[in-house]
Amino acid sequence: MAQDEKKPPHKGAGHRRRLRDRFLQSGLDGFHDYEVIELLLTLATPRKDCKDAAKAAMTRFKSFQGVLDAAPEDLCQVPGIGPTTLFGIKLVPAVCQRYLKQQLEGKTALANSKALFDYLDHTLRDRKRECFMAIYLDAKNRVIADEILFVGTVTASAVYPREVVKAALAHTAAAVIFAHNHPSGDPTPSPDDMAITRRLVQACSLMGITVHEHLIVGAEGYYSFADHGHMARIKREASESDS
Repeated sequence: MAQDEKKPPHKGAGHRRRLRDRFLQSGLDGFHDYEVIELLLTLATPRKDCKDAAKAAMTRFKSFQGVLDAAPEDLCQVPGIGPTTLFGIKLVPAVCQRYLKQQLEGKTALANSKALFDYLDHTLRDRKRECFMAIYLDAKNRVIADEILFVGTVTASAVYPREVVKAALAHTAAAVIFAHNHPSGDPTPSPDDMAITRRLVQACSLMGITVHEHLIVGAEGYYSFADHGHMARIKREASESDS
């Protein structure tokens, strides 16, 4: 090939460029969900039309969120998507999660409840298994760290107060917020959820650690123990039992 001879543009190059220009000019407003998936696929597919693969992914997983949450091995079953091309689909949610987490760290969690709920919603809502999480706070209720302590069915016998208190002390936490997800989508607390909260409040109280909240996250929304008055009642009962 002559030195000054240019390779012909690949099929769909103009369409891809138009998509990118639209995004740079006005963000994702006006984009169909499949077009967003198409843009993500182009991150690792420099010379291939990704429209059909994006539409096939939307058909298979039913929604934009379904595509982002799909396991890599399931994504690879979609024609046109493989171990390399799914890079963008998995990168962007991970970047968003880190962004939300860093927005929260070092800030007063109770004064930034929107950021807290956004982070928990993104972190927990769509997990296929129940995960029990603790967010550790300092004496000024600023976020120190967070971690998932237990994975699996969250029951009163599966969440160990001693391990929770041990983890809080390891982070020198003065207070803690608990959260877990309901894969069913319904955030309504179960009797086990109530029992777990009561046991954790009592165990933490003995070590001088305040429990501010227990949040249950589901696809249908979230349930706040504090907003529904449960935290105040449980703390009052724990105080009365100690006196």
